Amino acid sequence: MRKDSGRHVGAIAARLSLRAPQQRSLEILDRIMEILPPGKESDLAAALAAIRREFPQVSDFGRGFPSLCFALATGVGKTRLMGAFVAYLHLAHGIRNFLVLAPSLTIHDKLIADFTPGTPKYVLPGIQQFSIEPPVIVTGENFAYRVGGARTRHAITVNIFNVAKINSEMRDGRSLRIRSLREEIGESYFDHLAGLDDLVLIMDEAHRYRGSAGVRAIEALKPTLGLELTATPFVEAPRRPVPFANVVFDYPLGRALADGFVKEPAVVTRENFHPAGKSPGEIEEIKLHDAIRLHEGVRVELEVYARENRVGAVKPIVLVIARDTSHAAELMRLIRSPRFFDGRFTNKVIQVDSSVREDEAVERLLKVERADEPTEIVIHVNMLREGWDVNNLYTIVPLRAGNSNTLVWQAIGRGLRLPYGGRTGIAAIDRLNIVAHDRFQEIVEEARRPDSPARLEQLVLAESQLQQSTVTVVSRPRLVDWLGIEPEGSASNAPGGFHEEQASFGDDKRAIARLTYETIMGEATVGFGAPLPSLGHLMRPEIRDALISAVASGYRSAGREGPADELAAVVTDTTEFVLQETIEIPLILAVPKNEAKWGYRSFRLDLSRFSYEVPTENLWATHLRTGQVDRIGAAAAVIEERLDNCIVDALVAFDDVAYEEHAELLYDLAGQVSRHLLSRMSERDARKVLWLHRHEIARAVHAQMQEHLWQEAHADDDVVVTRGYTALRERTFSKAMDEPVLDFRLPPADKGNMARHLFGGFARCLYAEEKFHSDAERMLAVVLDREALKWFRPAKGQFQLRYRAEGQELDYQPDFVAETGTRTLMIEVKASDRMDDRIVLAKRNAAVHWCRHATGHALKHGGKPWGYLLIPHDAIAENVTIEALARCHMEGRVLRVV
Repeated sequence: MRKDSGRHVGAIAARLSLRAPQQRSLEILDRIMEILPPGKESDLAAALAAIRREFPQVSDFGRGFPSLCFALATGVGKTRLMGAFVAYLHLAHGIRNFLVLAPSLTIHDKLIADFTPGTPKYVLPGIQQFSIEPPVIVTGENFAYRVGGARTRHAITVNIFNVAKINSEMRDGRSLRIRSLREEIGESYFDHLAGLDDLVLIMDEAHRYRGSAGVRAIEALKPTLGLELTATPFVEAPRRPVPFANVVFDYPLGRALADGFVKEPAVVTRENFHPAGKSPGEIEEIKLHDAIRLHEGVRVELEVYARENRVGAVKPIVLVIARDTSHAAELMRLIRSPRFFDGRFTNKVIQVDSSVREDEAVERLLKVERADEPTEIVIHVNMLREGWDVNNLYTIVPLRAGNSNTLVWQAIGRGLRLPYGGRTGIAAIDRLNIVAHDRFQEIVEEARRPDSPARLEQLVLAESQLQQSTVTVVSRPRLVDWLGIEPEGSASNAPGGFHEEQASFGDDKRAIARLTYETIMGEATVGFGAPLPSLGHLMRPEIRDALISAVASGYRSAGREGPADELAAVVTDTTEFVLQETIEIPLILAVPKNEAKWGYRSFRLDLSRFSYEVPTENLWATHLRTGQVDRIGAAAAVIEERLDNCIVDALVAFDDVAYEEHAELLYDLAGQVSRHLLSRMSERDARKVLWLHRHEIARAVHAQMQEHLWQEAHADDDVVVTRGYTALRERTFSKAMDEPVLDFRLPPADKGNMARHLFGGFARCLYAEEKFHSDAERMLAVVLDREALKWFRPAKGQFQLRYRAEGQELDYQPDFVAETGTRTLMIEVKASDRMDDRIVLAKRNAAVHWCRHATGHALKHGGKPWGYLLIPHDAIAENVTIEALARCHMEGRVLRVV
């Protein structure tokens, strides 16, 4: 049974894409089920003793049945873990009955949705057994008829119940509805549950159930096992919080931060800020102003990220925590007044306090997560309850004194979730801003102690930053402006975008121009029946006639009419614009005929830092950070007989290491590690070190393997060009509102801060605005604008071009694309000391092969050949020519990457 259940753990973790702490929790549950096999009438004291032998930190179940707590930080994924628990217990141990307790109606309703197939956050996706026969969801509203219908041989039942409902029905000892006889099931709902011999109780937000009358009643159900989940595993007490005594796995906020599963909380204060001489009201207003400036910067960064990555828009919100309802009303009046940011937030602020029921308040708060909902500021009064777990809270302004650690972590916890499921690498998007006041700062300082659950980053705002607003600039191809095509959506207070004065067509002809452009680019419902191999085909009479016919048909289907000769003229003019203002980038799909040629070269490991102490009995336990603390007895038994196998097994877990292809190298490297350890300690001690540190040793070896990776791109791929050209994409930039668009011919004063500046004034660029990462790129733009027929910097996703590095397939977008009279060039600018960098060479190999395929397609259809230039930064000057750069830096061969 043990081997089989372990297999289920791996399969469930893979199918549900569990994060490391979720998978570790599942592994611990697997061990618990081995220690405590399912059974209702087990001896509670004996069960506790058995658990303590493996998990000595558990001193008390805290219930009248075996119950263990998994303490996972907010944002790590407790609800998904519930689904994993249910799947494992059913598949590995045949358990069919579960009771999930929710602390509030809002969470109750969310859990029902999450356990329902087809919903956005369904917790059991990809589990084949549940695709065929999904769980039967039974609630306090439908139990009378759902329980009777769930009595099939294989179906599992997930009962989802709200503890508050039990509490209310317990009052004054009145007969409970769940204890009343139900003819539909032949007994009461309560008796039905109590009679189950495999009932597992799952408690969401377990800290809400300690001492609850409803939970004491639940104990009469005598479940076979209780599984508790919470981010705050302690109970508030007058003197200090009392930690749970049944925590079997603790994954605190500090570890979630270090592993990148949540936002990084940052305490925000002003540079050189002194509260002396300022009234409380003045200080509050300063903090609110600072919070809004932070908020607007985050909003721009989110908009840029969404546009560049073509993902859903995220609207950030600000949470203001007021002292009481009167204070909240004062803040509402301030934020709605014309003097607060010129009244921009008058209709974008809501107040949620005790004047409405908690569940109604949380339901209202959940709506602010939607990008199309206008609220950007929420004023809240002491209602930071679980259930409001939105992913777009970015700024918290606590204007009331925190009086408990729970309140502090509830406030921070509400904003920890990441909107895109992981960190983006953009500081503003990955950070949670906490605008601190005096009393809240005291608690934050306490949280920054070395033994705190989280170490908070500090963010100090300079006065210049406070006075600077950031805006989004949407840079569109000049072609679409000239055609008079308006953007689908408008960017926030941004320059760029559609400029009506640039349009070549009036209102009456813009619809024809837009339909013509969309038909050419294959984005309309009408077209030529198949993609054209090149834009040059548009000049053929039969294609031109087909285009005019397709546009006329689409124009009429939209309920419009116009003179045929006028429509034909607009189509012809639009076609000429497209030919003049587009560089043809084919969409290339390369299908390898044979397996890719790549691998790892033999090498000697650098073992100078492989220095490990032999663990003692106690040290062994403290090194395992997963909560599985008593493993020393099992160490000698579970390690492979051959020392090398321990390292090899850990290495083949990496996606880019295949045992069949790399076995000889893997055993060579593992042998080097084993011999290194055996030269310093006994074989018995080496086994302990390898078992304890095998994963980190494998990571260190794998990192060195990457330095000896070689690869050759395919020379004989089957190449399919699915389109001869693609539409140019919008780009999105951010810039300071007051900073003008700079002339690209002139270097800025702060060349070292090039990426912040937006440049314009181009004559031959296909976009009106551009940004550069270095002054060398700016100078190359000067050369291209002088000599190329047309050029641009491609947006993310413009090329379907991938390269291999670090064992992964990654996207590559070159720095420039330029068309001259004789060829089309893909250009990359790199620092001169990085020209032999392994990743730079990998990108070059991919680009050279892409250019070969693009050249073959272009020459076949009357186009220009492609070439790839890899140019060192110090080779670029304004007096060089494109031809000179091409002669010196054209890449025509694929090099082996070592």
